[in-house]
Amino acid sequence: MSDVTVTIYDVAREANVSMATVSRVVNGNPNVKPATRKKVMAVIERLEYRPNAVARGLASKKTTTVGVIIPDISNIFYAELARGIEDIATMYNYTIILSNSDQREEKELKLIENMYGKQVDGIVMMSDSLTPAISTALQRSSVPVVLAGTVDETKKIPSVNIDYLQAAFEAVQTLLTNGHKRIAFVSGPFSSTINRHFKLEGYKKALTEAGLPIDDELIIEADDSYESGLENSKQLLSLTEPPTAIFAGNDELGIGLIHGALDENFSIPNDIEIISFENSKLARMVRPQLSSVVVPLYDIGAVSMRLLTKFMNKETIDETTVVLPHRIEERQSTK
Repeated sequence: MSDVTVTIYDVAREANVSMATVSRVVNGNPNVKPATRKKVMAVIERLEYRPNAVARGLASKKTTTVGVIIPDISNIFYAELARGIEDIATMYNYTIILSNSDQREEKELKLIENMYGKQVDGIVMMSDSLTPAISTALQRSSVPVVLAGTVDETKKIPSVNIDYLQAAFEAVQTLLTNGHKRIAFVSGPFSSTINRHFKLEGYKKALTEAGLPIDDELIIEADDSYESGLENSKQLLSLTEPPTAIFAGNDELGIGLIHGALDENFSIPNDIEIISFENSKLARMVRPQLSSVVVPLYDIGAVSMRLLTKFMNKETIDETTVVLPHRIEERQSTK
């Protein structure tokens, strides 16, 4: 019968019991005689009955489903975060509905509404920028919401992140310690809160504390892509006074910058040092290997999901704005 949808009615008829009994067996209710349980389980196995999660959820008012909204699953940053979310969801027997928002406000709003319509038990949201409309929609939510790798500057929505400003500050300090005075910052789009308010501010803070001027010529807003890194590398190195070091907003940009410099016959790290922000597996795959701020992407996803399970199960929660530790992994692109 596996090619036809087997219903709870079919199981009840075959096992000669009520549908309520089948439901009790499926949901692990103890009020079923062992002999009856065994008989029902045998029929379930023979008919290959798969209980409908939504139908089961309607009976218990709980679908054990979590909505996950991310900008782009093909981006390695979000892919690693999503993996952490999924592993913990699986451990706690939650099913995930994953949606890509393409970082467009109208699509994010629509997805949030869709998640409510699907009666999810909770939502994990990742976004480069929480607009007032998105923030309001999430705060009005009838189910718990946790932000992963996403900053809510009002601190009203629970979130899991690292201290991005401090991490950027330390990355630039690494270059300053190596004696650099002309340090460029090639960032992903400044529409991203983390890029604009934290990485950029950390970069400026490090230079200011070192008594160096902020040179707008050395601050570049790029796309989050390898190609953009390649292009901007050549642009920076053709300046009258080129930088001797570059802080890259993410690994793809960092690798583009490395390859762009090599194409122009610059030696890394002897002529130019490069440090990035992310530490995805790409940082270890490029040659020379890329020094990078270690963002614990998998852990951010896993901790977000665990925090969400606590909210959904009404457990005690000590900390709703979680800040995980970061570190800097120095490899061959810095001295």
